[in-house]
Parts: sequence; structure tokens; C-alpha cells
Amino acid sequence: MNYRYLLFGLSFALNLLLVWALVWGDNGLVAHENLEREYTVLDEHIKALYANNISLSREIKLLQTDSKYMEYIIRKRLNFVKDNEILYIFPGGQEAKPVEGAHESKN
Repeated sequence: MNYRYLLFGLSFALNLLLVWALVWGDNGLVAHENLEREYTVLDEHIKALYANNISLSREIKLLQTDSKYMEYIIRKRLNFVKDNEILYIFPGGQEAKPVEGAHESKN
């Protein structure tokens, strides 16, 4: 009869250990949930990088083939101006806008 209680106690302890390992172990449910959350975050990051990559590829293609787009980018990013334009740059992050016909003619 003593062996029955001892066997019951050992099997109960083993079951508790297995339940603990199933829930909180290295490969348990908690670790699985954490991995799923991390996967979701990384998947969203990959999707954002993929979209950015497509956008940059389109911009490269436009810069290689469309001279008007190239001029637009040069004027916008490098603040280049055409003849008869003056570029006003205002402090405070406002975009610079060229004014046509404001520059004196070249002699």
C-alpha cells in the first residue's frame, strides 16, 4: 500500500514537471507566443523594406530614362535653379521655391 502512494506521488510530480515544461519551458507555449509576436514584427518590417525597395527601383528607372524627372529631383534635392530664377531659402524647414523671371539677365 505504501508503494501505491509513492507511485502516485511520483507520477503526480512527473505530470507537474511535464506541464511546467509544456507551458514555460524553452519550447513551451510562452516561448511559442513570443516567437509568433517576433515573427509578426519581422514580417511587417520585411514588407516595409520590400515596398521601399520597389519604390527605390522605380525611382532609379525614372532617373535612368526620364530627363524631366531627373531635372525635378536635381532642382528639388540640390536646390539648383534655371536661368532667370532666384532661389529663396527660408529658415525653419520650409521648402525652397524658385521664382521665375526674378533674376537679372546675364550680360
